[in-house]
Amino acid sequence: MPTPTDSDWMQQALALAERAAALGEVPVGALVVQGDRVVGRGWNQPISACDPSAHAEIVALRDAARHLENYRLPGCRLYVTIEPCGMCAGALVHARIEKLWFGALEPKAGAVVSNQGALDAAYLNHRVAYEGGLCAEACSKLIREFFQTRRTAAKRERSPGAQPGT
Repeated sequence: MPTPTDSDWMQQALALAERAAALGEVPVGALVVQGDRVVGRGWNQPISACDPSAHAEIVALRDAARHLENYRLPGCRLYVTIEPCGMCAGALVHARIEKLWFGALEPKAGAVVSNQGALDAAYLNHRVAYEGGLCAEACSKLIREFFQTRRTAAKRERSPGAQPGT
């Protein structure tokens, strides 16, 4: 079971996800924690940064690595609002993250539980412990509402007689 502190960290990741949404990015936020202090923060920004690798997890790992002046992050935990994709799961292994906490499952691109089992591969030289479902309802709600708003806006744009921006 997650401790109250784990839920607090995920609440901070949710706030970062809201920053992504404000930029028109898919609302995903991530936090790297070492002991009881935040060492890295990130939110999705592939569109605004013109960088296909700028997922929240990667941005947070880069921030933590700069902060700790080490590309390895042993003893660190990563909190992210949605199940990581394959790229991000691989980065967690390379960074030597101790534990991953994620909120919502990602049935299409999630690579930890939903599809590949990427962190359980026998050939990996580092094991990342993981647990999903932390603040899952709040994480799911944020992303669900984001895409619902996008679909509604797109539908309005396609409607006969619709004027741009209405």
